[in-house]
Amino acid sequence: MDARLTALLLPGQGAQRERMAGALYGEVPEFTAPMDSFFRALGVEGARLRDEWLRPAPNPALDDALVAQPLLFAVGHALGRWVAATAGGPQVLLGHSAGELAAACLAGVFSPEDGARLMAGRSAALTGGEAGGMLAVAGAPEGLRPLLRDDVAVAAFNGPRQTVLAGPAQPLAETARRLGDAGFTVRPLRSRHAFHSPVLASAADRFARSLSSIGLCAPRTDLWSGRTARRVGATEAVDPRFWADQLALPVLYWPALRALLDAEGTAPGLILLDASADHSLTAPARRHPAVRSGASVVVPLLARPSGDGDDLSALARAREILSERAREAQAAASCAST
Repeated sequence: MDARLTALLLPGQGAQRERMAGALYGEVPEFTAPMDSFFRALGVEGARLRDEWLRPAPNPALDDALVAQPLLFAVGHALGRWVAATAGGPQVLLGHSAGELAAACLAGVFSPEDGARLMAGRSAALTGGEAGGMLAVAGAPEGLRPLLRDDVAVAAFNGPRQTVLAGPAQPLAETARRLGDAGFTVRPLRSRHAFHSPVLASAADRFARSLSSIGLCAPRTDLWSGRTARRVGATEAVDPRFWADQLALPVLYWPALRALLDAEGTAPGLILLDASADHSLTAPARRHPAVRSGASVVVPLLARPSGDGDDLSALARAREILSERAREAQAAASCAST
C-alpha cells in the first residue's frame, strides 16, 4: 500500500497570535535556524520583528500587517523546514494569503533569502495605503452579497459557511451592522488593511515592481494556489503579477482545499498538517468525506493558545505521525523495488 502524502497548510492574515510557535524557538533546531536566518536577512527590522513575535499577549502590534505578515511567512516557512527535516516533504503545499508566499518559498519558487526581500517589498507596498479592515462572517458568500456596501468585497472563502469581507473602515462597519441585524455572526479580524479587495489594487502594482527584481522559478513541489483553487503552473510561478495581484484578489482557500482533497484525498489519502495557531485551516476539511472516512487525517503542528497542551507537545505528536508515514513510504518503496 502506498504511503499517505503530507500536505502542509500555511495561514495568512487574521490567524496570527502572540508568540505563535514561540515555544519552539531555541528548543527545536530545525525550526530555530530558518527563523534566525530570516531575522538576520532583515537586519535591524528583523531584530524588531523578533522582539514583537516573542512579546506576550496582549500585543496590538500584531494587528499591523507590517508586523504580522512577515512573521506569518517566517513561522510558516520554518515549520515547513521542520517537516522536511523530520520526515521529508511535504509533498503538497497550500497557503492562505501570506501563507501562499511561504508555500511558494518551500516549493522552490524563490530562495529563503529572496523570501525575506519579498516580504520587505510587500510591507513597503502597503505603507501609506488606505486604512481598512476585515470581517469574518458565518455565512456563504452568496448569502452575504445582497447586504454588502458597494465598496466592501468578499475577500476570502474559507469554508462552506466561513467568509471574510474586506473594505474601508466606515463602509465595513456599516456592513457589519447590517449583517448583525440580519442574524449573521460577525467577528473583526486582526487587520488594519482591506486585504484581497480592490482597496489594495495600487499596493499590488507597487508589489509587482519590487517582485521584478527577484528570481522566480517553477515549483519543485506540488504547489496549490489559494488564489486560483488549483495547482500553480510553471508559467504562473515565474510571473511577478501572479504573486502581486494576490493582494487585491479574493482568496479561494476552501475551493482549493476541497479540490485538493477531491484529487488526493481517497486511499491512501493525505496527512493534512495544519500550521495555524488556531487550527482554522483544517476546520472545514473535517467535513470532507475523505477526512470523515478516515482516508485523510488532520494533524495540528501547534497547540491552540487557549487549549490544553503546548506547542512542543503538539509538535512531538506530529513527529510521531510523520515518522510512521516515513516508515510507510520506505516500506512502499522497498516493495516497489522487489
